[in-house]
Amino acid sequence: MSEQVFDIFIVGGGINGCGIARDAAGRGYSVCLAEMNDLASGTSSASTKLIHGGLRYLEHYEFRLVREALQEREVLWAMAPHIIWPLRFILPHHNGLRPAWLLRLGLFLYDHIGGRKRLPATTVRDLREDPIGTVLKPGNAKAFEYSDCWVDDARLVVLTARDAADRGAEIHTRTRLRSAHRNGNHWDITTEDQAGITQTVRARMLVNAAGPWVSDVLSGQIGGNENHDVRLVKGSHIVVRKLYDDPRCFFFQNADGRIFFSIPYQGEFTLIGTTDQDFDGDPASVSISEDEIAYLLDASNQYFKDTIRRDDIVWTYSGVRPLYDDGATKAQEATRDYVLKHTGGKDSPALLNVFGGKLTTYRRLAESALKHVESALGRRQPEWTANSTLPGGAFPVDGFEAEVASLQTQYSFLTPQTAHRLVRAYGKLAHTILGAASSVEDMGPDFGFGLTGAEVHYLVEHEWARCAEDILWRRSKLGLHGDEINVVALDAYVQQAVGALS
Repeated sequence: MSEQVFDIFIVGGGINGCGIARDAAGRGYSVCLAEMNDLASGTSSASTKLIHGGLRYLEHYEFRLVREALQEREVLWAMAPHIIWPLRFILPHHNGLRPAWLLRLGLFLYDHIGGRKRLPATTVRDLREDPIGTVLKPGNAKAFEYSDCWVDDARLVVLTARDAADRGAEIHTRTRLRSAHRNGNHWDITTEDQAGITQTVRARMLVNAAGPWVSDVLSGQIGGNENHDVRLVKGSHIVVRKLYDDPRCFFFQNADGRIFFSIPYQGEFTLIGTTDQDFDGDPASVSISEDEIAYLLDASNQYFKDTIRRDDIVWTYSGVRPLYDDGATKAQEATRDYVLKHTGGKDSPALLNVFGGKLTTYRRLAESALKHVESALGRRQPEWTANSTLPGGAFPVDGFEAEVASLQTQYSFLTPQTAHRLVRAYGKLAHTILGAASSVEDMGPDFGFGLTGAEVHYLVEHEWARCAEDILWRRSKLGLHGDEINVVALDAYVQQAVGALS
């Protein structure tokens, strides 16, 4: 780490921490961020992978949150059209659940309160005539079809961190906060890296964006006695082999009042989730329970014609959401809005604690956080991220196929599958990864499913990948094709590449 006095030190390398780092660096602040594990290794890679307004939040009268999230869909899509793209959702109507008039009203608001411009409006579908209805049990007739967007959540975090670093921020992964103490007009901050090496840096402001660990950092490393106001809620998902060929998703209502999604995933799979349960434990050890698996299977089998069984599951994942504790009785009713708590400022260095938030509103959360930064540190600068692009995303939202064609024209040795995957992950930066290669052999070792040494080197040098797991489960989801990946050779190659950086 640098020995300079930073303007801002950020704890946490999830979407909120990286979003604040990027916005602050772009406004000229000196920024240092420490993440105790890999980027997006916690909540930010355990989402349902959606950029959405949150249709169900309307039931809880969270109109401000829904409006802001709806506004953000097309902003983020334009920022990163390689990792974000539109989806259409089928919402079947059932007697005995939410009435049709309520769904129609909610979707009318959904279409009109967020400034939708490019995303298609809601339509009504007859599932007895629409081909997608054939995968459902008989009795499903009326449905509503509406728009939201998909996002590769972990790549959103990594690309945000990459852009922050390109703008001058220092990003340190595998670096744990050990202590932070106010000392006059700055913080004395001690960190420890994976090798056990400690360093002390100074910063004028501290931002606690530690996600599920926000209270632990506040009461432990910082030693504060402020009200923690955090409610930990666990969400789990299952991934099964592809259930249907249609690109549309399902938004299902369950008899207990909860909702869940079924989403085409990574070409060959279907993603089903999520659950909502209060969580009390170590977020680092969170995993899906048998009860959650049974819940998602039972709920899905109320709708799908072909039974989904336990042994159809190819992968599960869970995350812990650090929601602001608004006193809601049920976990699914707790607000998904973000809350920022600011202490210090005049006679002591400022501390900003971040509670809650969603992937969809991370950019707006960062803008709100920068208002606190400017209040504490001065140097007001205009907001800038709304019209920016993330690395690799400088092409039109309807230009993805043209980018794939361009890559295949320049690198004719690529299979269509690999070209598509590279543009989905890196956008225009796929050309940087491939460089002057004129054959597959020029790309270095082949680890399977189109993953080569050239891509691995790029991920180590530019995206903080430090082991095979970082690459297979966060920089990509190639871990789903485990039988086709030489994991042992990949990990050895990564370690060699990491060693070369030292």
